[in-house]
Amino acid sequence: MKFITAIIKPFKLDDVHEALAEIGFHGITITEVKGVGRQKGHTELYRGAEYVVDFLPKLKIELAVEDERVDATVEAISKAAYTGKIGDGKVFIFDLEQVIRVRTGETGVDAL
Repeated sequence: MKFITAIIKPFKLDDVHEALAEIGFHGITITEVKGVGRQKGHTELYRGAEYVVDFLPKLKIELAVEDERVDATVEAISKAAYTGKIGDGKVFIFDLEQVIRVRTGETGVDAL
């Protein structure tokens, strides 16, 4: 099993969610995060004063996946999150040792 974490632009959430639903994923975790990378923030004007916004809002999507579905999942996320501009995000893939469903006690792939 693998644990996939994707960092995406907030306005691409619906596209990514739909792409994951199309390939059979209905349970994902979403967290609002802020980060800085190659985008390097931007300058905004507030009440006549200019200031730099270093940390930009992003969304972190997390899901556990069976090994044979990893490639399809990463492809779905990457295609749906793509804008072609800097700051589209990243996808991280980690080994997942064990999953336990709290309600039933199921483990491994059965718990997904």
